[in-house]
Amino acid sequence: MKRKIKRLLTFLLACQLFLITAYANPDWPSDTGVQAESGIVMDADSGAVLFGQNIHNAYPPASITKILTALLVVENCELDETVTFSETAMMSVEADSGNKLSLVTGDQMTVEDALYSLLLISVNQAANALAEHVAGDIPSFVDMMNAKIAELGCQDSHFENPSGLNGDTQNVSAYDMALIARAAYANETLLKISSDLTHTIAPTTNNPEGVSFRTEHRLLYTDDDTSPYYFPAAVAGKTGYLLKAGNTLVTYAEEDDRKLVSVILKGQPRQYFVDAKSLMEFGFRSFHNIEIATRESRYVTGDGLINLDGTDYKSSELMIEPGRFLTLPNNADFDAAELTLGAIPEGTEHPANALAQLTYTYNDRVIGTAFLMSKEMPAVPETDADGNQTGETNADGTPLTPDSSASNGNGSDGSADGTTGKDAEADSKHTTGGSSVPVLPIILVTLLIALAASAVGWILYSRKKEAEALARRREQRRKRLQESGEEEEFNRLLEERKQRT
Repeated sequence: MKRKIKRLLTFLLACQLFLITAYANPDWPSDTGVQAESGIVMDADSGAVLFGQNIHNAYPPASITKILTALLVVENCELDETVTFSETAMMSVEADSGNKLSLVTGDQMTVEDALYSLLLISVNQAANALAEHVAGDIPSFVDMMNAKIAELGCQDSHFENPSGLNGDTQNVSAYDMALIARAAYANETLLKISSDLTHTIAPTTNNPEGVSFRTEHRLLYTDDDTSPYYFPAAVAGKTGYLLKAGNTLVTYAEEDDRKLVSVILKGQPRQYFVDAKSLMEFGFRSFHNIEIATRESRYVTGDGLINLDGTDYKSSELMIEPGRFLTLPNNADFDAAELTLGAIPEGTEHPANALAQLTYTYNDRVIGTAFLMSKEMPAVPETDADGNQTGETNADGTPLTPDSSASNGNGSDGSADGTTGKDAEADSKHTTGGSSVPVLPIILVTLLIALAASAVGWILYSRKKEAEALARRREQRRKRLQESGEEEEFNRLLEERKQRT
């Protein structure tokens, strides 16, 4: 009897071990850390948090605030517009915050020059002047800032000035700041300005010959190839410092077609650069991305029906949003990700033909999302100059459709000119040689083909533009490295990183 019990226990233990081996996902990598109070590294393509420490605790952001300011400026202005430095813009700074460009009331510069002075050397007066230029006054611009972060999904943060100087309620979490930076560096104009190492602005009152300056973000450049504060993959970012905030830092990096954003809050002098570098090395070393549409077949294949918000759709009528990614540890494949189909979260920006959201998780961690979309774009009613719908409408103001025309109250059969239903049917056909050819189906098929061709063309064009932009930024960076004599060292470090991965 004892022998039988032992055999049974051995069998059960073997089964348990088999189940663990077969079904347990590998652990999420964690071989990194920061000395700062708070830090995060996020994949900019998928939005997956690769590492986080106190990421929902709010801290004073200091000058990394200016990334949000710059994002609103590029979304609302042209670069060649003229910014005037008012007395309010000059005086709405703390007494010890300085005036790095020796600006005076009445000075003018282009939006582009003001953005360079804002992002490369953190001129507080430029933040105020740009805020006034965009919104008319600083408080109105601050309202735009808080509306923007709500739109981006930030829940832990609040801003009360555009420069990042001290404020009683000016606080941001590492997670929220990563969302802001992710949106900012997806803007090609802002990324171009933030990634330039130097810039020369046009003449001002106290700089009649103009003035040149260099970025303060030490991970982006080096005068010493062995510097622990230099990271070749770093492309853009922003530094910040206040006594209350400590050292703050945002960094955006690109390597092997992947993009990362890191945020350091309440950091220590010099160490905060090391913290950011460690997080990004960890992110590039330990993870890989998969484009969802290239691997996902659920909901979009077969002949089954899928009910979305009360409407049945054939799988053949649906598609996965292209250009969306999920992030997994290097030793995990697409099949390891768990999929949930749900409603599109309220307030989330999405394509007009999006029907639901696919959410992927790995060990209970969100690693990517994509929209499930109809292949057919919804009809957009024509509008006049005032935004009112034009053409025939129903009594409730909705556009007139073939199904609604029969009940609009015009004529005995719903026809405005009194024609019968048979007359209307005859008018909807084109007669050739005694045979009737329905015109409407032909038009619909033609429109569907045109829409499909346009969608494919748009996807190919977007990917081409993104590839061109990435190649352009890499070439610009390579030229800068050539000019400083660092290209050979850059190539050596890049080759070492590729061999490690």
